[in-house]
Amino acid sequence: MASNVTDMEALNNDINDLFQLTNGIILILMQIGFACLEAGAVRSKNTTNIMMKNLMDICFSCVSYWLVGYALAYGRGDTLLGYTYFAGRELPSEKLAHWFFQFGFAATAATIVSGAVAERCNYIAYIVYSIGFIYPPVTHWAWTDEGWLNKLGYVDFAGSGPIHLLGGVCSFCAALFLGPRLGRFGAGKEQIVGHSVPLTGIGGMLLIVGFLSFNGGSLGTITNPGDGATVARVMINTLLGASGGSMIILASTKTGLFGPSTWNFSLTLNAAITGMVSVCASVNKMEFWASFLTGVIAGVVFINIHYFMLWCKVDDPLDAVAVHFGGGFWGVISASLFSHGGIAYGANKQAAMFLAYEMVGACAIISWGWAASCVMFGTLKLLGKLRVSEEDEQKGLDIAMHNEPGYHPMGWKTFPPVSETSSALVSHNDGHNKKNNAYRLRQPDFINPGFSDTENGIHPLEVSVRM
Repeated sequence: MASNVTDMEALNNDINDLFQLTNGIILILMQIGFACLEAGAVRSKNTTNIMMKNLMDICFSCVSYWLVGYALAYGRGDTLLGYTYFAGRELPSEKLAHWFFQFGFAATAATIVSGAVAERCNYIAYIVYSIGFIYPPVTHWAWTDEGWLNKLGYVDFAGSGPIHLLGGVCSFCAALFLGPRLGRFGAGKEQIVGHSVPLTGIGGMLLIVGFLSFNGGSLGTITNPGDGATVARVMINTLLGASGGSMIILASTKTGLFGPSTWNFSLTLNAAITGMVSVCASVNKMEFWASFLTGVIAGVVFINIHYFMLWCKVDDPLDAVAVHFGGGFWGVISASLFSHGGIAYGANKQAAMFLAYEMVGACAIISWGWAASCVMFGTLKLLGKLRVSEEDEQKGLDIAMHNEPGYHPMGWKTFPPVSETSSALVSHNDGHNKKNNAYRLRQPDFINPGFSDTENGIHPLEVSVRM
């Protein structure tokens, strides 16, 4: 009998590990979504640089999390930091699946910042901030038994605060120290737009799918009674959050609240992501109506921060601050309002203290993120390693840093070369070739007008919306 019980426990542990590993793989696949989202939102001369950063986010974050990150976050220690498991030493085998899933969170935290510094950040600076020493301490505070925020009563199921709010604060600090891209602000300056809305859209939809594992996998187990129902609730609430954020902004742009009346895709997509960010903190303890309402309010928060950043002339090409700081901060507050036991279920002392604990957590995360980011980005700026030269920025980072253009000019040419006067005749149903219906083949000096426009920072639309 004892053997059967032991075997069942081992099987449950293996199933739980498989649950974390499977969701961890999908979580890491979100890097593809981030890569596409960011690549489409920048000019074509910087796409290789974006893809390179997202690739190395995985690699640098993996090594740093192995060496120090997991130890600081989940090692045995005090209320502030962990002190064991450095370089994986003495890491129990039963924690390996947990390590893998939490590494995905660490990589996500680093990727958030890469969008805010796109098109002008030095690659050395990128390597420094992607190592990720800022994120692990907050994880320890909020998600370990000995962490001071956890002991206080701070609640955050899937990272509205430790991941998204922190990432948003670091993004704002980085964008502030870097300064805007050349030509971004000023009298007579045109808006700098990304080169591919479809690429951005693909990335955004991949993130929506990835968020289901981001939030659902945070439970960590699937064998306890009720785990399946909890994961299902988490995933449904995640989609409802995205729906609320996207629908309010879609309706607002169509009614002309933010410029000409259009069914705006870029703002709608970012609002959907903000909605998912906002439900992370209490996605396991929200009713469906609450997650939808949280997403709706998150959309409003997003659009206000989006325009506030423009008013402040802080250049954030991916709206990382509006999405992650806005969604993360509101998500932490929303947990104390709309989750079970929140103010919406009774304005009592317990609910008020819940709100107070969440506010303390948010303030602590903001303070730590701001202080650590100022030291890191300020030091890099003083050393002259934060921003690329003006010449390199104008040339484009694909050429200046990598010598690998994302869209090589030779890729637009035909082979063998076609003369400028050559043309092909179109055959119609009547069997006769009509010269007046002929079309010309692509010439060897062919130039894609859209490619040329994005390279030169020109956009023909009078009104456009950036990502």
